[in-house]
Amino acid sequence: MSTQSANSCIWFSTYNLAHLNALAVGTIHEVLDIQFTDIGHDSLSAKMPVDRRTAQPAGLLHGGASVVLAESLGSMASSLVIDPEKCRCVGLDVNANHVRSAREGYVTGTAKPLHLGKSTHVWEIRINNDAGDLVCISRLTMSIRFA
Repeated sequence: MSTQSANSCIWFSTYNLAHLNALAVGTIHEVLDIQFTDIGHDSLSAKMPVDRRTAQPAGLLHGGASVVLAESLGSMASSLVIDPEKCRCVGLDVNANHVRSAREGYVTGTAKPLHLGKSTHVWEIRINNDAGDLVCISRLTMSIRFA
């Protein structure tokens, strides 16, 4: 992993949204129409529609779809922090608290690191509706494995 100062970007290299979104082809991201929307200096964001693909039978955003968005964000973020020549990352634990329902529009998740260690990363993922209200808060722990 690269060393970073407190004010610098956490990413191992320079990445762009087109590259991240191209990785979605043939994956659950494509099925759920998850689109990466922003790469900040210490955050990664993506949006997902609330529609027939992501809703439960009652018409509300399915909690599992929120977890897919959260895990997708945290997993991608971890993979952008590590040196892909030396490490790989795999999910270790994910939890989610669903605090508000969503019936339409989009939800946007933003992942920020709570811990970026040599063997684990911990990410907080906040998912908000179009009005900016918190829908779900999740925490993802990633295991960093050295090749």
